Amino acid sequence: MKRLNWMIVIGMIAVMVALAAACKSSKPQPASTGTAAPATSAATSPAASFAGTVTIGASIGLTGSLAKEGKLTLDGYKFWEQWVNSHGGLKVGDKRYKVDIKYYDDQSDANQSARLMEKLITQDNVKLLLGPYGTPATLQDAVIAERYKIPMVEGNGAAEAIFNKGYKYTFGVLSPAKKYLQGVLEIAQTEKSPAAKTVAIISDNDAFSIEVADGAKAFAEANGLQVVSYEKIPQNTTDVSALITQLKGKNPDILLGSGHFNTSVLLMKTVKDLNLNAKIYGFSVGPSIPDFQKSLGSAADDVFGGTQWTADLKFQDSLFGTAKQYAAEFQKAFGYEPDYHVAESTAACEALQLAIEKAGSLDTTKIRDTLAGLDAMTFYGQIKFDSRGLNIYKPMAVEQWQKGEKVTVWPESAATTKAVYPTPPWSQR
Repeated sequence: MKRLNWMIVIGMIAVMVALAAACKSSKPQPASTGTAAPATSAATSPAASFAGTVTIGASIGLTGSLAKEGKLTLDGYKFWEQWVNSHGGLKVGDKRYKVDIKYYDDQSDANQSARLMEKLITQDNVKLLLGPYGTPATLQDAVIAERYKIPMVEGNGAAEAIFNKGYKYTFGVLSPAKKYLQGVLEIAQTEKSPAAKTVAIISDNDAFSIEVADGAKAFAEANGLQVVSYEKIPQNTTDVSALITQLKGKNPDILLGSGHFNTSVLLMKTVKDLNLNAKIYGFSVGPSIPDFQKSLGSAADDVFGGTQWTADLKFQDSLFGTAKQYAAEFQKAFGYEPDYHVAESTAACEALQLAIEKAGSLDTTKIRDTLAGLDAMTFYGQIKFDSRGLNIYKPMAVEQWQKGEKVTVWPESAATTKAVYPTPPWSQR
């Protein structure tokens, strides 16, 4: 009998312990906090709270000649995906959805990019798109987006040629290509000891690079600078020694490179090897990428780069907070400082998110129409589109490598230090 009583007592104690544990676990837990509050609500994490999944498609060059830039693009997309999913998901009306970015490697081939975009729409049933890396692929993908009436927001195709075709479903968050090197030339105009008077321009032979170069040439000539050389080089050029030798005879004060990462590194290596001395070296793509300094070492010092964004710019929003907070959160997640390719890719995602949440619908026509009227300040700057779908309202900035560190030197409101000018000759470096 005593044994039976003890078994009853033990059973009652076990029930009481289980009930206490259940009550404790049911108490509300504090919401996770970060450096910036989410745009829609405090963070919510349970996947079960999502009403479903919104799949967004992208084709990106992760191998081939544009692999470095493509990886930065993808990281910008993935960071947004992770951030939104860990902060309550995508708000559509009174429901929340998990975000899934489905992507393919287009191998840095514009035609392959278009084929993969079509596959995403016709086989994977994707209803929303993010752009590829680069103008050539974006030009091709915009045709697909238009054909199927699927909104595509992109942050890595800056040529106005994309937006001058009357398309209604492609939106670019970045500043136009022609503005990329204007900041470098504005810096040159402020420096008088000694004054820069002549400019040489070397451009990759693709739509984006040519628009950058044409814009720089027009700005230089309109502001009293003499363009002594303007040369276009074929894609994937591996030797520019003859061109740099020719330029040495013209002794330009400013050497501008309009192209992509590989070209900027090639030009600076050759300039150093052949001892061409300019007062300013400036590039459209290259200096913003950490591998630029890793590839060149001290030869990267004093080189300027036009940039769509830096963490020093005074922009902020309710999703990521300030530009610096965005950069800190990204570095925490991916282990490196984001450059403008990363930031503009995240900004493309954010523009799409803002349009969906404002539309309160996943209807592609409603999202497209909301994108067309979007006007929002973000960690990346103002996102607003003209009638073509191009963001002409966001300014550019300029970075410079100084003693192995990348710093913001223009505009003055965001500059962390003064620009080094003139660049010392190679014999003194």
